[in-house]
Amino acid sequence: MKLSFPHPMIIMLSFVLLATVCTYLIPSGEYDRVLDEDTGREVVVQGSYKAIENSPVSIGKMFLSVPEGIIEGAEIVVLIIIVGGAFYVVDKTGAFQTGLESLIYKFKNAKSYLLAIIAILFATAGALNGLQEEIIAMVPILMILSQRIGYKKVAGIAISLGAALIGGAFGPTNPFSVLIAQKIAEVPLFSAGMYRMIFLVAALVFWIIYVIKTGKVKTLEVVSKTEKPANISTSHSFILILVAITFIVMIYGLTNWGWDYNEMSAIFFAMGLLAGFIGKLGINGTAKAYSEGFAELIFAGIIVGLARSIYLLLQEGYIIDTIIYALFTPIETLPLGLSAFGMMMAQAILHIPVPSTSGQAVLTMPLLTPIADLIGMSRQVVVLAYQYGAGIMDLVTPSNGGLMAILAAAGVSYKEWIEYAWRPILVIFIIASISVVLGIYVL
Repeated sequence: MKLSFPHPMIIMLSFVLLATVCTYLIPSGEYDRVLDEDTGREVVVQGSYKAIENSPVSIGKMFLSVPEGIIEGAEIVVLIIIVGGAFYVVDKTGAFQTGLESLIYKFKNAKSYLLAIIAILFATAGALNGLQEEIIAMVPILMILSQRIGYKKVAGIAISLGAALIGGAFGPTNPFSVLIAQKIAEVPLFSAGMYRMIFLVAALVFWIIYVIKTGKVKTLEVVSKTEKPANISTSHSFILILVAITFIVMIYGLTNWGWDYNEMSAIFFAMGLLAGFIGKLGINGTAKAYSEGFAELIFAGIIVGLARSIYLLLQEGYIIDTIIYALFTPIETLPLGLSAFGMMMAQAILHIPVPSTSGQAVLTMPLLTPIADLIGMSRQVVVLAYQYGAGIMDLVTPSNGGLMAILAAAGVSYKEWIEYAWRPILVIFIIASISVVLGIYVL
């Protein structure tokens, strides 16, 4: 009997089980924490780690963590489902289909340029507001686009999610990673922006070229049409403009009005209703499209919730701080170059049990900045090491619910993704390593 690669839910549940087992094998410990008034978050106190009585998680608690994780991530789960429903309504109006046909026709002799433009747009969104889970709703469109221009599904994921995560990992403006880390490390916000941009461009250009060269379908016929598509109707034009305006308002709201997931859900819900009205689906037609869209992405939402369950179990067993202590304590004895590289790799490893980039900044920055001061390393380098390690690891770790949900929505297995992406991800890590080590002498 031939063994098949595990289903995404089995992978996530395996990590839930592994997290439970780790609470029996890893000693419990904790740091003291204080409230940081600048960020409004509790941060750890450097040098305060202490061992405490072990708190292994019971089997009952392991199963209880599944619904608790979904509830903990409820805002993201709801966002995924509502955005999915809204985009399904837009798709039912036919606006996306005619828009895609027009777009593909315009780039019929320059498909690589189209992919490059898409990658730059996603990378920009990743750098500006850490775009990730929001891509789940766009997966059906991205898969259709990839197929129509003769590219594999994994290429569609790489050019969208991959570019967005590279933008978030290398860019100077991601509010959920670099800005939080800079604030806690007490370095000026947006500082070393040009330095970051140089390496962002290098990483993104490499990534785009790799996808363009390797992502084409080799054995199947390309489905794209060469005849001129029908003109986009007035209603379809209004719907596409509405979608664009929704994204603009969302980005502005996130950066200027302090919006969170609920506000994003609300604006996309309204967009879906308006699209159904403009597209003449009718009340029942819009409701039916919404319900079908909800159904399509419920599983993706559950995957995100299961990722939260893993963190909850490690937190319940009081072993996260022990993992942090074990990873970062040896670094202060290394030479500067190795210490900087070691910080980045430790941050990458830590991102498996701590999939939240902002949460990881809060956990590690207060510990690493004093070490940097002690060994004569720029705090900016510490921020870079965190930013690269956690950000790039989002492309790999199965505990990243956004990644797993997007793969599930696209019908791509985790095995397919890793087989396609591990080589370019390794190169991206090398580019990041050069940046971190060079930063010792430049920043």
